[in-house]
Amino acid sequence: MIRSSFAPQTNTMPSKRFKKALQLVDAKKAYPLKSAVEILTKFPKAKFNETVDLAFRLGVDPKQSDHMVRGTVPLPHGSGKTVRVLVFAKSGPAAEAGKAAGAEYVGYDDMIKKCQEGWADFDIAIATPEAMGEVRKLGKVLGPRGLMPNPKTGTVTDDTAKAVKEVKAGRVEFKIDKAGNVHVPVGKTSFTATQIEENAHAVIDAVIKARPNSVKGIYVQSCTISGTMSPPVRVDLKDFAA
Repeated sequence: MIRSSFAPQTNTMPSKRFKKALQLVDAKKAYPLKSAVEILTKFPKAKFNETVDLAFRLGVDPKQSDHMVRGTVPLPHGSGKTVRVLVFAKSGPAAEAGKAAGAEYVGYDDMIKKCQEGWADFDIAIATPEAMGEVRKLGKVLGPRGLMPNPKTGTVTDDTAKAVKEVKAGRVEFKIDKAGNVHVPVGKTSFTATQIEENAHAVIDAVIKARPNSVKGIYVQSCTISGTMSPPVRVDLKDFAA
């Protein structure tokens, strides 16, 4: 869920670093994207390379099938994350292409069995249409973890090489949660302000364009950008197409 205040989500007192970050941002103000990113990059850094995340609160009803918001977007500068890829494919050209493109795991019966046993040491799963006949049976295992291949996200395809290269290069998926929120990683705090801004711009555009036709009223109710250990900065989206 989107953090509704600047207080950390634990029972401990805010750290000195967090308190210093709070002094740099006005919690009541929404900033243009460029300004929001500049503030974020001025926050005191944690001892690790934090993930920068965009969080949206959408005016949709997740219980309505025609209010589904889901898609993928390539980040101009990548996500900064090492993506481990599993390709479900029977032996043949698709399996070999996936392996050559850099997939860490490629297989069919053996990989399906491992997943059935609870293994999920990967970030993205790609499957050929032929393999999906059996992979669909993993829905209860992979679905809750957000790892199920889906044609809408380009992860069910015969062109396994293209799919692997795209996710490795920084294509990210987004999907509303049960509360109508969307969280999307847009880089790392080690990125330059320009890289974060351009990645964030691409994600905001994609989420706005994914608006279901059936949704009425205000679609994006709020948007914030934050690091893993930083307070969120509200983003003003008035400059983006409605």
